[in-house]
Amino acid sequence: MPISTRDDLRNVAIVAHVDHGKTTLVDAMLWQSGAFRDNQDVDDRVMDSGDLEREKGITILAKNTAVRHAGMTINIIDTPGHADFGGEVERGLSMVDGVVLLVDASEGPLPQTRFVLRKALAAKLPVILVVNKTDRPDARIDEVVDETYELFMDLDAEEDQIDFPIVYASGRAGRASLTKPENGGMPDSEDLEPLFDIIKQTIPAPSYDPDAPLQAHVTNLDASSYLGRIALCRVHSGIIKKGQSVAWCKRDGSVERVRISELMMTEALTRKPADEAGPGDIIALAGIADIMIGETLADPDDPRPLPLITVDEPAISMTIGTNTSPLAGREKGTKVTARLVKDRLDRELVGNVSIRVLPTERPDAWEVQGRGELALAILVENMRREGYELTVGKPQVVAREIDGKKHEPVERLTVDLPEEHLGAVTQLMAVRKGRMEQMTNHGTGWIRMEFLVPARGLIGFRTEFLTETRGTGMAHHVFEGYEPWFGELRTRPSGSLVADRTGAATAYAITNLQERGTFFVGPTTQVYEGMIVGENSRSDDMDVNICKEKQKTNIRSSTAESTETLTPPRLLTLEEALEFVREDECVEVTPTAVRLRKVVLDAKERERTRARAKRAS
Repeated sequence: MPISTRDDLRNVAIVAHVDHGKTTLVDAMLWQSGAFRDNQDVDDRVMDSGDLEREKGITILAKNTAVRHAGMTINIIDTPGHADFGGEVERGLSMVDGVVLLVDASEGPLPQTRFVLRKALAAKLPVILVVNKTDRPDARIDEVVDETYELFMDLDAEEDQIDFPIVYASGRAGRASLTKPENGGMPDSEDLEPLFDIIKQTIPAPSYDPDAPLQAHVTNLDASSYLGRIALCRVHSGIIKKGQSVAWCKRDGSVERVRISELMMTEALTRKPADEAGPGDIIALAGIADIMIGETLADPDDPRPLPLITVDEPAISMTIGTNTSPLAGREKGTKVTARLVKDRLDRELVGNVSIRVLPTERPDAWEVQGRGELALAILVENMRREGYELTVGKPQVVAREIDGKKHEPVERLTVDLPEEHLGAVTQLMAVRKGRMEQMTNHGTGWIRMEFLVPARGLIGFRTEFLTETRGTGMAHHVFEGYEPWFGELRTRPSGSLVADRTGAATAYAITNLQERGTFFVGPTTQVYEGMIVGENSRSDDMDVNICKEKQKTNIRSSTAESTETLTPPRLLTLEEALEFVREDECVEVTPTAVRLRKVVLDAKERERTRARAKRAS
């Protein structure tokens, strides 16, 4: 078969662990390639365009940009570093011919590094290692390079993949070099030219058969109020033109003839209209209203569909339904009906291949499965900001049956913490049935430990871990595999303080109940029977009257002038609320509030349910 190449084009993905500097490095590449004017006002981390991405400081959606350098176009895919968004990583890797692996010069390879690298090696892509942040005072460049080589060995990389070039960089300073600087020092080059040169030399040019018919793979979707649904595609062979009729090869195997109404190509951060695109180009198409990720656009006379994009199985699920609390629908303009919630979940399925939506016994609730807690929490947070009111159940693991036995997902957890917290964290992991695999003491007062722990044990882990390490510890985990069911886990030692009536919380009641636990609500907050208003210091639940008012009399008291100190309430974020709840509890989410409640609001009914369960056991 004759093979041709496009020497004027390179397609590369930047992959790394969370916060190792991918998006910052892309910023520097855009500036140095002349994508922006010298006096142009451009935000930092310009690729993280979503509100949530900016707030959390992480990349959630894979995005592409294109830089022009010395007569060559380099298409860059900025991928998420979090395993929960693995579907985005897999789609990004399907568009490129090689990857730039970023590793922090101090932290070294971490679990998400392992995750994204495993995907790249499985796709047989060549790798360029960039040791980033060499100017960190605690940089340990030689050890990090050795750890990366060990990681390649662990992942059974092929011989030519292990022989990767190494670039030393400071993304924030926009400098890169092939010469190793001193620990904590800057690369000796003044710009990123060495990195651009290595990309040109190492990443292969797109290759194709000049006689093959058109094949373009849909890897992502976008939307425009003017053009409607936009399909982002990688052209594998043939030429595609604006106004051309093509064969749309659908997921179900059927083929339909459609017309391309608009064709665009990316230049820096904007899409510019184009007349035609060839093999290797990454393009945006409009004109096909119902096109889905993984489908193929082909030659109408010789349609040859490409393989569908496959993603890892979901490991975590949660039930999402309409808001059924007594305070539902109180906020102006919110979307509360089951039809609206279901339509929104169906829209999410179009652009997010990593999640599944399954029906439940109730018509107003659905089981949503995804890669991890964070991915599902991001979905709920987006829906909340769009004006939906929801009831969200406790995250559960998605078990599967293997050889007739029940198995559950297991995560590889890596924690970095000061030595003095070693005992507390080891005890925390023992309760969660974590198995220590490795422990490394860097000699700097910090320890790194690796555990294999059931995914169930990590639900609610982060909050306790930060408490035990006084906020100094860092924890990252990634899916490892399935193991036989670990048995019962009780990860939350405390119970809940539950309101026993509807009304407004009073300062008098909270003051008297403060010694019972920590409160989530302040004075004047509207509460209802069955709403969780705080965390009990003991393991069992307690019904409390948080609406009790001080009795007023006409008799003067000698202690009338004494003041009570009221502890400020602990306000939970959505992620903290989802971590906190137990099986018989859920989270009520509205655009302005996150409340915790019992699934069964009536206290007597809850007591009867508990008694029946006790008799049954």
